[in-house]
Amino acid sequence: MNADKHTSNTSNSPGNGQDNAAKGRLISYNVPEGERPDGIKVRFKIRVATGKRAAEIDARQAKVIMEVLQWQRQHKQHP
Repeated sequence: MNADKHTSNTSNSPGNGQDNAAKGRLISYNVPEGERPDGIKVRFKIRVATGKRAAEIDARQAKVIMEVLQWQRQHKQHP
């Protein structure tokens, strides 16, 4: 795979200080030219959360997943 991958840790950047270190690690991925839809440039940026922030995100995701499952159960069509 000839993808242009880039991983950076925001806490290693000069001048960012403790505030950005709490944001976690940033992972960037550029989709290779041959795999792009209609030649459109596609880039994914993923921020890795840890600690208290990760726990908040986990709780929010769990709540939304439960809402979707409840909605799906209520709207299930019986063949």
